[in-house]
Amino acid sequence: MAVAGVADPTTAVLAVAQQLAARGLVDGTSGNVSARATDGTIWVTPSSLPYETMTTADLVQVDLVGNRLAGERSPSSELALHLACYRAFPEIGGVVHSHAPHASMFAAARRPIPACLDEAVLALGGDVPVAEYALSGTPALAERAVAQLSGRAAVLLANHGVVAIGRDPAQALEVTATVERTAWVALGAAMLGGPARLPARTLADFGALYRALRSS
Repeated sequence: MAVAGVADPTTAVLAVAQQLAARGLVDGTSGNVSARATDGTIWVTPSSLPYETMTTADLVQVDLVGNRLAGERSPSSELALHLACYRAFPEIGGVVHSHAPHASMFAAARRPIPACLDEAVLALGGDVPVAEYALSGTPALAERAVAQLSGRAAVLLANHGVVAIGRDPAQALEVTATVERTAWVALGAAMLGGPARLPARTLADFGALYRALRSS
C-alpha cells in the first residue's frame, strides 16, 4: 500500500484548523490538525495558539517519532496521538482532533455513536466506537485510539473528544463534521424513542465499501 502524502501540507493544515473553529467544532485553542507531507514528515498545529491568528509560519514539522525538524513553537500536546495514527495507517495523510459538542456528549457518556444514517456508515465505516479513557497527551491514549481505527474513520476519546482520519486534512475535517451531525441526529432520535439501527446487510456492504475506498 502506498504511503499517503499531501503536496502542500502547511496550507492544508492551516485551512482545516481555521475551518474547525469557524464551524464550531473546536473552541478557543482546543483541538489540533496535522498532515503527512510527501516526504513522509508531519506538519502539526502548535500548542495554545488561537486559530484565527495562526499562520503557516506557526506550524511545526516533525518526523514520525516526534523529533522537531522545523518551526519555533511547541507542537500540539496531542502530537503522540497524531504520530501513532500515521505510523499505524500508511493510507492516511490527515488527522483532526476536535471537541465537537454533540460528539463529545457521547464521549463523556462513553457511549458509541450508533450507525443510524446510511451515508455516515459509508463515510465512517460503521458506528463510532469509544477508546478507553487515558490521560490526554499520553502514549496510552494514542494506543487506545489507534486500536479502534483500523476499520473506522473516527473514534471517540472517552471524556474528551473525537479523532478523525482521512487521506488528507480536508477529508479528516469532513469526517469530523459527519461524526458531529450523526451524533446530533442520534441524540434527537433518542427523544423519539431511539434511533433505529440500519439493517445488517447495509452495515456490512457500506462498511466494506468504506474500507475498500480507504485502501484504494
